[in-house]
Amino acid sequence: MACRGPVPRSADSPGGFTCTTARCVFLLSSGLSPGPAAPPYRARCGPGPRPVHDKPPSRAVTIHQHPAELMLALGLKDRMVGTAFPDSAVLPRYEKDFASIPERAAKEPSFENVLEAEPDFVYGGCGSAFAKNAGRSREAFADAGIDTYLNREYCGMKRVSMRDTYDEIRAIGTIFGVSERADRLVADLQGRIGRTTEAVKDAPPVPVFVYDSGDKAAFTAGGKSLGTEIIRLARGRNVFADLNEVFGDASWEQVVARKPEVIALYDYRGAGSVAEKKKFLLSQPALADVPAIKNKRFVVLPLTATLVGVRPPYAVEDLARRLHPERFR
Repeated sequence: MACRGPVPRSADSPGGFTCTTARCVFLLSSGLSPGPAAPPYRARCGPGPRPVHDKPPSRAVTIHQHPAELMLALGLKDRMVGTAFPDSAVLPRYEKDFASIPERAAKEPSFENVLEAEPDFVYGGCGSAFAKNAGRSREAFADAGIDTYLNREYCGMKRVSMRDTYDEIRAIGTIFGVSERADRLVADLQGRIGRTTEAVKDAPPVPVFVYDSGDKAAFTAGGKSLGTEIIRLARGRNVFADLNEVFGDASWEQVVARKPEVIALYDYRGAGSVAEKKKFLLSQPALADVPAIKNKRFVVLPLTATLVGVRPPYAVEDLARRLHPERFR
């Protein structure tokens, strides 16, 4: 993924952190203040610094995978002229449509690359989509007559929840003039979660440790992360839910003391493969008595499944099936 936090402040982002190579929360972005004459949907921090067009976009470019999947889920393939930075396997139901969208770049495209697609709208999934030091500031796009939207996860939020996924879907639906589709999609996703939570109702919560990366310490999902809510809805318990952050470091001694029964491996480009992460964890003598290690009980969560978009409800179902397989036979 293209965003990682926390990292040092940068001159390009005076209000917060800068995205670099993965882990997509904690981040604030520069240029988030809406223009005073913006239509209602631009009152959120997601839209660009000032409106350029007042009509629904017809030529959109997405930067990062989760905005692309969200647009496809809203039936907006015909409005997409490019995407960039695919990070993991696409949800099967969107594979064909995703493959039909021109890929502008394997990572974040240059400003000039985006302009070549002649877009009227650029939808960024992480703060690095609009990195000023790479020439892709939102002001630069506005000057070129292009509206922008940044995923609400990068609006300085202190906590990320499933409600944010629904709000994001509805916001994009409003921008593109497909609010009814957005409402139907939200209802479908809420129903998916409802069926899952009903299936695992009263099951004993399974202690889960999220391992993102790290060797000297474990970089993990804290209590304010969407990952923690996904685990809870799947009838698990994040053993670091008391970490008062979206992401943070935990000591290996703490991991041992909290005795997780399952380890959720966050999978994304640039952070080592799932096989490498398993090998590392299984090779640590200090972790030998951790139940999840002794039983080699791992689950894999693509990082994109824990970001504000269409995927988190699917992640709840997938995780619940792994934590409580007996409830889905």
